[in-house]
Amino acid sequence: MPKKKTNSGAKKRFALTGSGKIKRKHAFKSHILTKKTKKQKRNLTHTGTVSKVDEGRVKQLLGMK
Repeated sequence: MPKKKTNSGAKKRFALTGSGKIKRKHAFKSHILTKKTKKQKRNLTHTGTVSKVDEGRVKQLLGMK
């Protein structure tokens, strides 16, 4: 049986926390920032976690399932 490959894009975008949750970055923070408020940009800076619904799919991309 062939080895399972991890998805290269997912590897760069997600990280695992100590408790097993998956960290992710927020979207809409790369360009067209002039029309966004300071508060909006500041809140997009913080990392979030992947929702429970998508967790299985992301783990599969990372080769953990």
